[in-house]
Amino acid sequence: MKLATLKNGSRDGGLLLVSRDLRQALDVGHIAATLQLAIERWDQIEPRLQALYLTLNQGQAAGAFAFDPTRIAAPLPRAYQWLDGSAFLSHGALMQKAFNLDPIEGIDSIPLMYQGAGDDFIGSRDDIPLPSERYGIDFEGEFAVLVDEVPMGCPADSALGHIKLILQLNDVSLRALAPREMKTGFGFLQAKPSSSFAAVAVTPDELSDAWHEGRVHLPLQVEWNGEWFGNPHGGQMHFGFHQLIAHAALTRRLSAGTLIGSGTVSNHDRRAGSACIAERRAIEMIEHGEPRTGFMHFGDRVRMEVLGSDGLSIFGGIDQRVVAAARPGASSCA
Repeated sequence: MKLATLKNGSRDGGLLLVSRDLRQALDVGHIAATLQLAIERWDQIEPRLQALYLTLNQGQAAGAFAFDPTRIAAPLPRAYQWLDGSAFLSHGALMQKAFNLDPIEGIDSIPLMYQGAGDDFIGSRDDIPLPSERYGIDFEGEFAVLVDEVPMGCPADSALGHIKLILQLNDVSLRALAPREMKTGFGFLQAKPSSSFAAVAVTPDELSDAWHEGRVHLPLQVEWNGEWFGNPHGGQMHFGFHQLIAHAALTRRLSAGTLIGSGTVSNHDRRAGSACIAERRAIEMIEHGEPRTGFMHFGDRVRMEVLGSDGLSIFGGIDQRVVAAARPGASSCA
């Protein structure tokens, strides 16, 4: 099943059911007004949505209309909690080698994770407004999962059942601001502006055999300004999503609607390219002694896509520009 959120002028948008081929959509507000409400009552809502999904894919759903990703917000425009991991250890290993960083104790047994801003996610075709190019604008291709309520202390072997939807995202990063924030020990704030998400969130069964061991076993295709940048494979996560959930829930309950990210998709085989500029720069530093690739400029476009075995887009992809943010007037900040 595929779900999306229509921009309708409200903060949380309206819930849509989307056909498997992403051609048709159906307003399902009579079942659940928003995705957050659907997740909170998933056991009751999901069977009704699945029945309609079958009808939609058969071309028999009354009221269906053409799906237009430009009218779509992030599947969950705001989340009660957004936790992002770093589950691809090849990414961290490159950074450690390039910058001569001390190894992190327990890196292969305890996941890295920070709590980000979940109050203002961006749609897949929306521009990304940022204040300055000098902050080192970067994209990061990732996967994420949306969970129902997870009890505190939930073990990894029980966590898979709490994953209701899988998403694709661009975790926008400002690299020039990150080093100081990491040194403080308080985590990211300014270095992590709003992330953007592909148009649809999908139930695990939509991935068929590509979903197992808590991982998306498919490549993430990344283009920057129309040129290939990488196609790293999601199956090479060191920690599966079930392990990330267990880590996050060790000392607290996770509310229904919590989003958990994989971190930058990365592979040990460098022929796969990269899903973020920082990783390519790290490789250049290792191979040439200095980075040769700059960060993004205003007007640059990034495109990210995941295709199934049938060649169809699974999540609807991401295709967006970075632009200069409008400067707020004094009155708007008062």
